[in-house]
Amino acid sequence: QVQLAESGGGLVQAGGSLKLSCAASGRLFSSYGMGWFRQGPGKEREFVAGIDGIGRNTGYADSVKGRFTISRDNAKNTLFLQLNSLKPEDTAVYYCAASRLVKGTRQKDEYGSWGQGTQVTVSS
Repeated sequence: QVQLAESGGGLVQAGGSLKLSCAASGRLFSSYGMGWFRQGPGKEREFVAGIDGIGRNTGYADSVKGRFTISRDNAKNTLFLQLNSLKPEDTAVYYCAASRLVKGTRQKDEYGSWGQGTQVTVSS
């Protein structure tokens, strides 16, 4: 199992940017597909972005495509999510997650390790 801890959330105005980080502890970080999910008020947790073990292939939800960028630094056991052109509807708790599917996946149930989440609030 891998332990995950997110950071970088905060309050930002619409149109602004944030960069989230997820520090992973444990062995063989590169053997995990990684993902970012979010859960807004009164909503279910939803897929935001995913990346394979070596950082070559990525995938995004349609709602964030072109605005958010997922990346990873395996040498530092860290996952990132760059959030640009933020909108009020992006307000949510953002979670990073690790999957044993090294190619990555959009399916929430395929992720076995989760961080505690970091709050992102976008004001209009």
